[in-house]
Amino acid sequence: FIDNEDYFHNRLMTADKDGKEYSDNDERMIFFNLGVMEAIKKQRWCPEIIHCNGWMSALAPLYAKSAYKDEPSFRDSKVIISLFDNEFSEPLDKSFTQKLLCRDMNAECLGDLPENVTYIDLAKLAIRNCDGVIINGDNVPQELISYAETLGKAIMPKMPVEEFTAKCYDFYNSLLG
Repeated sequence: FIDNEDYFHNRLMTADKDGKEYSDNDERMIFFNLGVMEAIKKQRWCPEIIHCNGWMSALAPLYAKSAYKDEPSFRDSKVIISLFDNEFSEPLDKSFTQKLLCRDMNAECLGDLPENVTYIDLAKLAIRNCDGVIINGDNVPQELISYAETLGKAIMPKMPVEEFTAKCYDFYNSLLG
Protein backbone atom coordinates (compact mmCIF):
# COMPACT_ATOMS: atom_id res chain seq x y z
CA PHE A 1 0.00 0.00 0.00
CA ILE A 2 3.02 2.28 -0.28
CA ASP A 3 3.51 3.16 -3.92
CA ASN A 4 4.71 5.95 -6.15
CA GLU A 5 4.87 5.58 -9.89
CA ASP A 6 8.01 7.72 -10.19
CA TYR A 7 9.92 5.82 -7.51
CA PHE A 8 8.81 2.22 -7.89
CA HIS A 9 6.96 1.52 -11.15
CA ASN A 10 8.93 -0.80 -13.46
CA ARG A 11 12.02 -0.68 -11.24
CA LEU A 12 14.14 -3.26 -9.51
CA MET A 13 15.18 -2.80 -5.87
CA THR A 14 18.53 -0.99 -6.05
CA ALA A 15 19.73 -0.86 -9.65
CA ASP A 16 18.40 -1.12 -13.17
CA LYS A 17 18.74 -4.24 -15.32
CA ASP A 18 22.23 -3.11 -16.36
CA GLY A 19 23.38 -2.85 -12.73
CA LYS A 20 23.38 0.98 -12.58
CA GLU A 21 22.13 2.07 -9.18
CA TYR A 22 19.23 4.52 -9.22
CA SER A 23 20.30 8.09 -8.46
CA ASP A 24 17.15 8.63 -6.40
CA ASN A 25 17.58 5.62 -4.07
CA ASP A 26 17.79 8.04 -1.14
CA GLU A 27 14.47 9.70 -1.99
CA ARG A 28 12.82 6.35 -2.67
CA MET A 29 13.92 5.11 0.75
CA ILE A 30 12.74 8.25 2.55
CA PHE A 31 9.37 8.15 0.77
CA PHE A 32 8.88 4.49 1.60
CA ASN A 33 9.79 4.80 5.29
CA LEU A 34 7.76 7.95 5.92
CA GLY A 35 4.86 6.41 4.01
CA VAL A 36 4.91 3.34 6.23
CA MET A 37 5.13 5.46 9.40
CA GLU A 38 2.23 7.65 8.32
CA ALA A 39 0.13 4.63 7.29
CA ILE A 40 0.66 3.01 10.69
CA LYS A 41 -0.24 6.24 12.45
CA LYS A 42 -3.32 6.93 10.31
CA GLN A 43 -4.61 3.38 10.81
CA ARG A 44 -4.02 3.76 14.56
CA TRP A 45 -1.99 0.57 14.60
CA CYS A 46 0.25 0.01 17.61
CA PRO A 47 2.79 -2.57 16.49
CA GLU A 48 4.65 -4.36 19.23
CA ILE A 49 7.40 -5.26 16.76
CA ILE A 50 8.52 -3.36 13.68
CA HIS A 51 10.76 -5.70 11.70
CA CYS A 52 12.76 -3.89 9.03
CA ASN A 53 14.28 -5.91 6.22
CA GLY A 54 17.28 -4.49 4.42
CA TRP A 55 18.41 -1.06 3.31
CA MET A 56 15.07 0.13 1.94
CA SER A 57 13.58 0.04 5.47
CA ALA A 58 16.72 1.17 7.30
CA LEU A 59 15.27 4.58 8.18
CA ALA A 60 12.29 3.12 10.05
CA PRO A 61 14.28 2.65 13.30
CA LEU A 62 15.45 6.28 13.15
CA TYR A 63 11.97 7.61 12.47
CA ALA A 64 10.29 5.38 15.07
CA LYS A 65 12.77 6.41 17.78
CA SER A 66 12.99 10.13 16.93
CA ALA A 67 10.42 11.79 14.66
CA TYR A 68 7.55 9.51 15.75
CA LYS A 69 8.70 8.60 19.28
CA ASP A 70 5.83 10.46 20.98
CA GLU A 71 3.13 9.04 18.72
CA PRO A 72 0.96 6.45 20.52
CA SER A 73 1.45 4.06 17.60
CA PHE A 74 5.22 3.87 18.14
CA ARG A 75 5.73 4.68 21.81
CA ASP A 76 6.06 1.06 22.93
CA SER A 77 7.24 -0.54 19.69
CA LYS A 78 10.41 -2.60 19.55
CA VAL A 79 12.29 -2.13 16.29
CA ILE A 80 14.42 -4.85 14.70
CA ILE A 81 16.62 -4.57 11.63
CA SER A 82 17.50 -7.60 9.53
CA LEU A 83 20.91 -7.17 7.95
CA PHE A 84 21.73 -8.77 4.65
CA ASP A 85 24.90 -8.77 2.58
CA ASN A 86 26.18 -5.43 1.29
CA GLU A 87 23.16 -4.15 -0.59
CA PHE A 88 24.32 -1.09 -2.53
CA SER A 89 27.72 0.14 -3.51
CA GLU A 90 27.35 3.79 -4.52
CA PRO A 91 27.09 6.38 -1.71
CA LEU A 92 23.70 8.04 -1.43
CA ASP A 93 23.12 11.59 -2.71
CA LYS A 94 25.21 14.18 -0.83
CA SER A 95 22.04 15.96 0.34
CA PHE A 96 20.61 12.75 1.84
CA THR A 97 21.07 13.81 5.46
CA GLN A 98 19.17 17.06 4.91
CA LYS A 99 16.41 15.26 2.99
CA LEU A 100 15.73 12.69 5.70
CA LEU A 101 15.17 15.17 8.54
CA CYS A 102 11.47 15.65 9.23
CA ARG A 103 9.13 16.80 11.96
CA ASP A 104 11.15 17.94 14.99
CA MET A 105 14.26 15.96 14.07
CA ASN A 106 17.64 17.68 13.98
CA ALA A 107 21.17 16.75 13.01
CA GLU A 108 21.81 15.32 16.50
CA CYS A 109 19.43 12.47 15.64
CA LEU A 110 21.82 11.42 12.89
CA GLY A 111 24.88 11.05 15.08
CA ASP A 112 28.09 10.92 13.09
CA LEU A 113 26.50 10.27 9.70
CA PRO A 114 28.97 11.44 7.02
CA GLU A 115 28.15 13.46 3.91
CA ASN A 116 28.68 10.47 1.58
CA VAL A 117 26.44 7.87 3.21
CA THR A 118 27.37 4.30 2.32
CA TYR A 119 25.54 1.05 3.04
CA ILE A 120 27.70 0.60 6.17
CA ASP A 121 26.81 4.11 7.41
CA LEU A 122 23.10 3.53 6.78
CA ALA A 123 23.17 0.15 8.53
CA LYS A 124 24.96 1.69 11.53
CA LEU A 125 22.29 4.39 11.72
CA ALA A 126 19.61 1.69 11.76
CA ILE A 127 21.51 -0.34 14.39
CA ARG A 128 21.91 2.72 16.66
CA ASN A 129 18.16 3.27 16.62
CA CYS A 130 16.89 -0.30 16.84
CA ASP A 131 16.28 -2.66 19.73
CA GLY A 132 17.56 -5.79 18.03
CA VAL A 133 19.51 -7.02 15.03
CA ILE A 134 18.95 -10.18 13.00
CA ILE A 135 21.76 -11.40 10.78
CA ASN A 136 20.15 -12.68 7.57
CA GLY A 137 23.00 -12.68 5.10
CA ASP A 138 25.91 -15.03 4.74
CA ASN A 139 28.32 -12.14 4.20
CA VAL A 140 27.05 -9.38 6.50
CA PRO A 141 30.11 -7.21 7.17
CA GLN A 142 31.71 -8.11 10.51
CA GLU A 143 32.03 -4.38 11.14
CA LEU A 144 28.24 -4.17 11.49
CA ILE A 145 27.99 -7.17 13.80
CA SER A 146 30.79 -5.78 15.99
CA TYR A 147 29.11 -2.38 16.03
CA ALA A 148 25.83 -3.90 17.24
CA GLU A 149 27.72 -5.86 19.91
CA THR A 150 29.54 -2.71 21.05
CA LEU A 151 26.20 -0.94 21.49
CA GLY A 152 24.82 -3.89 23.46
CA LYS A 153 22.07 -4.63 20.95
CA ALA A 154 20.27 -7.96 21.10
CA ILE A 155 21.54 -10.00 18.15
CA MET A 156 20.12 -13.09 16.51
CA PRO A 157 22.81 -14.82 14.44
CA LYS A 158 22.21 -16.29 11.01
CA MET A 159 19.95 -19.34 11.26
CA PRO A 160 19.24 -22.24 8.95
CA VAL A 161 15.93 -21.62 7.19
CA GLU A 162 14.19 -24.48 9.01
CA GLU A 163 15.03 -22.93 12.41
CA PHE A 164 14.41 -19.29 11.55
CA THR A 165 10.72 -18.96 12.41
CA ALA A 166 11.01 -20.52 15.87
CA LYS A 167 14.21 -18.61 16.71
CA CYS A 168 12.71 -15.36 15.43
CA TYR A 169 9.65 -15.89 17.63
CA ASP A 170 11.91 -16.44 20.66
CA PHE A 171 13.95 -13.36 19.73
CA TYR A 172 10.82 -11.19 19.52
CA ASN A 173 9.62 -12.45 22.89
CA SER A 174 12.99 -11.72 24.49
CA LEU A 175 12.73 -8.10 23.34
CA LEU A 176 9.15 -7.74 24.51
CA GLY A 177 10.02 -9.06 27.95
